[in-house]
Amino acid sequence: MRTFNPLVLLILLVTQSGSTQAADLNGAWTDDASACGEVFTKKNNKLAFKPDADLHAGGLIVEGKQITGTFQKCTVKSFHNDGSNMQVIASCSDGVAVSDVAFDVKISGENRITLSSKKPVPVEMPYVRCSM
Repeated sequence: MRTFNPLVLLILLVTQSGSTQAADLNGAWTDDASACGEVFTKKNNKLAFKPDADLHAGGLIVEGKQITGTFQKCTVKSFHNDGSNMQVIASCSDGVAVSDVAFDVKISGENRITLSSKKPVPVEMPYVRCSM
């Protein structure tokens, strides 16, 4: 079972909005590049999750400061860029409760990022952007 929330990626991607890379982080991201076609689709030229996306791989859709996962939506509140890493705080809702979450994001290559969290348990998760 996953202990890392894919919405973290969205939050982290959005946190770069203070740099020129913000537009580069918009799009569909997944933890399994081979599952892009099973997780994402385009409806009216807009990215969306397929109905059973959560059964195939973790994924996020980043659009500006809005980050959407299959079960949560987040809005980036703040971020701090210390060079190769960014610390992000976002307000996330699962439809029942709203909470602030903190994550770190590191750009690990072209169309690749690594998200990490120290709480409640240390977790690190790589993501790749899907070409859509």
